[in-house]
Amino acid sequence: MVNGATKPKRFVNYLLLILFGSVMILPLVWMFLSSLKTSDEIFAVPLTWIPSNPQWDNFSRAMELAPFGLYIYNSTVTAIFIVVFQIISSSMFAYALTQLEFKGKNLLFNSILITYMLPAAATYVPSYVIVARLGLLDTLTGIIISNIASVFTIFLIRQAFLQVPKELVEAARADGANDLTVLMKVMIPMSKSTIFTAALISFVQMYNNYLWPSLIVSSQEKYLITVGLNRFFTTQGTFADQWPLIMAANVLAVLPLLILFIFLHKWFIKGISDNGVKG
Repeated sequence: MVNGATKPKRFVNYLLLILFGSVMILPLVWMFLSSLKTSDEIFAVPLTWIPSNPQWDNFSRAMELAPFGLYIYNSTVTAIFIVVFQIISSSMFAYALTQLEFKGKNLLFNSILITYMLPAAATYVPSYVIVARLGLLDTLTGIIISNIASVFTIFLIRQAFLQVPKELVEAARADGANDLTVLMKVMIPMSKSTIFTAALISFVQMYNNYLWPSLIVSSQEKYLITVGLNRFFTTQGTFADQWPLIMAANVLAVLPLLILFIFLHKWFIKGISDNGVKG
């Protein structure tokens, strides 16, 4: 039962959540409404929020000016492959860091964390040279291969594996389970919420990745949605006349992520709240 002193505190908390939530969602609302306006309505003074006559054909016109469907497909496919490889490699790495004993284990883990503190741009030159020597420039494979390791994912899954009761691991080993069996039958099922959350975060990050793909991809048919949007924006010339189409293209770009979050937000919240351990 909520006492009298708690009610005002909860009211203030909810009020702050609504305020900050509104501030965060405002750009998305403005982007969607602008995609349905004419150019005159977007730049009208005073500001008009609701379009007088929604221009739904802005979306089809934007698709005619650039192959955004192809860009979204490229981003989705590369993000999926990257997430799969990251989860597999990070799970094995996290298992070694938590369940195996070898010299220099702590030094290795600290070295991995140190690399996370490096600016991403500092790794672009050596990464570019490696990708070029592998003959993977201007390919989606180059984007996938160069992103299959994730320090954040390793750290997150390692923390989840540390929460798995040692008794379960010992019981599995007593039954004759090897390391692969322990990983697949004990560690991953007990940490599936955190692994799912790590996969979701990684997918969003890779889907929105721009700078690195823009450096190694030059062919239009290989553009990711972020690179394609940038090229579309910079090649429209008098873009003020094309602003509704630019907003429509941005709506198309974020729509897959919004749909993904709507369907999977419960898993995301669960993974954050329980730290990956199913109680």
